[in-house]
Amino acid sequence: MRKIVVADSAGFCFGVNRSVGMAEKLLEEHGSCASLGELIHNEDVVAGLVSRGLRVINGPEEARSGENVLIRAHGAAPEVYSELEKTGAVVHDATCPKVKAIHKIVAAAKAEGRFTIVIGMREHPEVEAICGWCGEHQVVENAAELRDWLDKNRDYWEKPITVVVQTTQTNSNFTECCDVIKKRCTNSKISDTICLATFTRQEEAAKLASECGAVVVIGGRHSANSMHLADICREHCSNVQFIERADGLDKDRLKDVDTVGLTAGASTPAWIIKEVRNIMSDEIKVEESAVEKEKSFDEMLEETLKTIYNGDKVTGVVVAITGTEISVDLGTKYSGFIPTSEFTDDGIKVEDAVHVGDTVEAVVVRVNDIEGTVMLSKKRLDAAKMWNDIEEAVDNGTVLEGTVTEENKGGVVVNVKGVRVFVPASQTDLPREADLSQLLKQTVRLKITEVNKARKRVVGSIRRVAQAERRERIETIWNEIEVGKKYKGVVKSLTSYGAFVDIGGIDGMVHVSELSWGRIHQPSEVVSVGDEIEVYVISFDKEKRKISLGYKDPNGNPWTVFTNRYKVGDVASVTIVKLMPFGAFAEILPGVDGLIHISQIANRRIGKPEDVLTVGDVVDAKITAVDDEKHKVSLSIRALSEPAPAAVEEPEEDEPAESGEDALVYEVSADGKATGIAPETEEE
Repeated sequence: MRKIVVADSAGFCFGVNRSVGMAEKLLEEHGSCASLGELIHNEDVVAGLVSRGLRVINGPEEARSGENVLIRAHGAAPEVYSELEKTGAVVHDATCPKVKAIHKIVAAAKAEGRFTIVIGMREHPEVEAICGWCGEHQVVENAAELRDWLDKNRDYWEKPITVVVQTTQTNSNFTECCDVIKKRCTNSKISDTICLATFTRQEEAAKLASECGAVVVIGGRHSANSMHLADICREHCSNVQFIERADGLDKDRLKDVDTVGLTAGASTPAWIIKEVRNIMSDEIKVEESAVEKEKSFDEMLEETLKTIYNGDKVTGVVVAITGTEISVDLGTKYSGFIPTSEFTDDGIKVEDAVHVGDTVEAVVVRVNDIEGTVMLSKKRLDAAKMWNDIEEAVDNGTVLEGTVTEENKGGVVVNVKGVRVFVPASQTDLPREADLSQLLKQTVRLKITEVNKARKRVVGSIRRVAQAERRERIETIWNEIEVGKKYKGVVKSLTSYGAFVDIGGIDGMVHVSELSWGRIHQPSEVVSVGDEIEVYVISFDKEKRKISLGYKDPNGNPWTVFTNRYKVGDVASVTIVKLMPFGAFAEILPGVDGLIHISQIANRRIGKPEDVLTVGDVVDAKITAVDDEKHKVSLSIRALSEPAPAAVEEPEEDEPAESGEDALVYEVSADGKATGIAPETEEE
């Protein structure tokens, strides 16, 4: 044995790591807890937890009142939850999110009256839990069993059928079963529920077994995913050992093997993998010391000249950066190059993304043995790593960020760290008839809704994130709203009585009277749909979810402007805006009118205001009174007119006027002529 190759995905998967973490936290906080069945299929891990206070119970009836009880990663049937609650236990659900997703699928099928077919090991706890959420169902372990059952139950061929698969099943078994269903059943819904981590681990195991002379698989004897790994490896390699821990390793079977592969199931902790690897490494050192005591310089140099193959993951140091490529020292006879476009296509400058001396990881794309160069890709490696994050994002509802790179048929494509995510038009959060191209090159936030590993297809939703963020913004507004608070909003619609303004997910109304200090007839005279304006809260009703907004700037109050500019006795140039029987209204400033009483229009008696004035006339008037409380102004044109000459005839000193003689009353006509008229007297 000269070389050991360890699979990248060996060891705990997300779901197992999560459940073990929950158990450790409960033990740390409370000193004890219980798990319904063995937490995971690994005796060493379970034994370690038991030594710290974990109690393994076989059924809900064994739970104690007030005890913290963990539902293990495999999940449990609905009635188990109910029974645990009856005992008074505190339930902590450590069910793997991927398994939870299957529960939702089969529960929905039950509600719709669909028959469910579960592909998996019928006595496995995960499958038993799934069945608890099903309605009418059938469990099959392989394609042959499924074919036999369907042939015996032909009445199900036309019934609505939902198909799910145990998360740790092999992809080949699932595919074979799907082929059987598609040939016979006319109304089936098939869900690929194999865990992505399991799928990746199985692919790596098959590749490892194909390239190595022997393979060691570490896993619990009752672990379904570990047993499947061993079976997959045996299909490609004749020398396969399936062990639970280091003491089960048969070193004699590895002596004559040049390269040995090492992988492990999802329930195998890192310390067991490391222990097995160390024993294997010790054997390599013993063999090397026994065979070769000393090597020449040329031999050692030749040994360092490693051969690199397409698909290898490599690590190197950046030694030079040009306008088109980045040179990487891989520590081998090859020079590595990464196109600068892999660092700059998001609009980032290459000098900001990478520097000389940086260590980078990449995958080998093409090897040129003649020139001694290898073309590398950092993005492909990042994309491969991102797949596990994508899988977890589906289970956890994690919000991811990416850039819209293209408009596709029926939607857009978003690049999320190298992974293409398709977002249907209905999930873009744009109106139905909107142009999708407006999203191009925009950074968006989205949730992953579907992952199809076989087709490398990922589907996401921008709308779900946008809706959740809108709900959060709305609640924040209602929690923090107060009279007088200002908001920046967008005019959404106009009516005859006002404008509706979006202030962050909530529409408030600005009444037409609050849009301007001056006279307006329609809101469109002041604002238009789409305008960004600043408004303030006049009043609100949390129960009815109504907000009244103001747009008029308090600093622009016309009355304030008027009182700062004019005082009683000042003369202003005013515009006649309305004529009434008792006088005329004149605009002093926009928003401030004054009344010219009919008696103050002219220095003579007039029958009606329109005899002298017309709407639109601009005249000078004197401010004679101001009512600051009622915001009323009295004006007078007459006060600015010269008084008419009094044509009164003085009596002679020696000829006093007779007391019974009528006096003359003078009136001044419009053209300035004075006339004397003797008033008529009543006959006595």
